[in-house]
Amino acid sequence: MVKRDWIALLISLVGHMTCVAQLIAISNPSFEGEPADATVPQGWMACKEGTTPDILPGYWGVYNESADGDTYLGLITRENNTWESIGQRLPEHLGKGRCYTMSLDLAHSDTYSGYNGALKLRIWASKVKCQKDQLVYESPLIEHTDWRTYNVKFTAGDEFWYILLEAFHSEEVFAYKGNILIDRISAIKGCDRS
Repeated sequence: MVKRDWIALLISLVGHMTCVAQLIAISNPSFEGEPADATVPQGWMACKEGTTPDILPGYWGVYNESADGDTYLGLITRENNTWESIGQRLPEHLGKGRCYTMSLDLAHSDTYSGYNGALKLRIWASKVKCQKDQLVYESPLIEHTDWRTYNVKFTAGDEFWYILLEAFHSEEVFAYKGNILIDRISAIKGCDRS
């Protein structure tokens, strides 16, 4: 192999490894803060009218231990067809056509002051804050009260600067009081699509 070919191969491999190794940090990924009801955790923003997330444990009868750190997030759906969602701007954009992975821990509380139904979590990517451009993940119905890790893998359909976490029950009009607990979100990592 000619020296020039070796250099081209090396540049290609380094570029590939850089893309694969890209890490996009999440601000306050374990929702640390003083436990409080109706409080958006630092680093996050409310993304739906009526969003009053809870920093747990200690409120609404929820005393599950955290998966990481001291606190975690609780989101609910209500019997009036409303639900909660929060989001944040990423420090770097998700690149169009690029593959990404991340993980997070999910649980459910059977004692959330009457909001005890099981929910799903949806994760959206968007260009504008609190917008829902691309659904990148929908969890199964979370009925377990212990923390379990869920892995997410997606390809960005565009350049996105924001992520949004949404408590989800149904596309149909609903009257459902449910909750989902979220903790330990990993950094978003570039991945090989294979």
